[in-house]
Amino acid sequence: MGAAVKRNQFGVLLVLLLSAVCAFAADAKFSPDFTLPSKGDFKFVVYGDIRFTDPANVRPSNPEMRHALVSEIAKEKPQVVIITGDIVLRGDNPEDWKVFDQEATPLRDGITLWPTLGNHDLYRDPQQGLAHYFARFPELKDKRWYSARRGNVAFFLLDSASDAQGGEEWQWLDRNLSALPRDVNFVIIAMHHPPITHSTELTGHPARSSEQALGEMIEKHAASSKAKFVVLAGHVHNYERYERGGVEYIVTGGGGATPYPIPRAPEDHYREAGPTYHFCRFTVQGRKLHMDMVKVEGDPQSPSFAVKDSFDLTAEK
Repeated sequence: MGAAVKRNQFGVLLVLLLSAVCAFAADAKFSPDFTLPSKGDFKFVVYGDIRFTDPANVRPSNPEMRHALVSEIAKEKPQVVIITGDIVLRGDNPEDWKVFDQEATPLRDGITLWPTLGNHDLYRDPQQGLAHYFARFPELKDKRWYSARRGNVAFFLLDSASDAQGGEEWQWLDRNLSALPRDVNFVIIAMHHPPITHSTELTGHPARSSEQALGEMIEKHAASSKAKFVVLAGHVHNYERYERGGVEYIVTGGGGATPYPIPRAPEDHYREAGPTYHFCRFTVQGRKLHMDMVKVEGDPQSPSFAVKDSFDLTAEK
């Protein structure tokens, strides 16, 4: 009788365990919010801290530089443009969003625009800021973070105002990175606040503890994945690039906001001093990814553009 009861208990436990495993597997499935057609090569652009605002307000944002960048990016005709936050100067100000509506029109012409939230997009009255933001991007369906896929590239667009360690967004990203399909070769993660930066409180913004922890979590996934990981952020108004734990980290906050000086170190991938108004151009050809940082140079009335940093990644078979 005792042996029969034990067998019964074991059977019940086994059923519960299998049910839990099946439920986890179902939850862990990667189901992107957006999927793009995947025929041919793929070009996308990433940049941020544009701060669309009153054209006369040149202290927090340089209108000539942001115009030049929008125009050049539109000429590139990427399939996707990702904005790493701070789309406008004051998120609760409808006038700033009207400037975005006017000036960003070329980025809407045959281009898919994927935004992320920055602290200025939530400025002063976050609810008003969110209302303006989602009115411009109704396809997000009020999602503050979301995922996308284009062929062998998986994208995760985060809200770094909501990335508390262990929180809902954190768990969502952790779960999805654990469930990446085997045919995903590249993982692109975009957010506003950077996990790594040489910026300081005296010259800009240092990395916050929440993003530092997030970077460590991402690196753990990168270590066990055949896919190549790239993390892009803004917030710091300049360009930086580092490699740590098998992850390429890029700070791309040179979209128009007042530049921050960055102390450069000999081991940095990018070491040029001074302001860096720029965008990052990515091209995916099969299992190869190429990135160019394109910098604005010369007279902003008649700007030129030069590639000032590049790298290549090749995914494993």
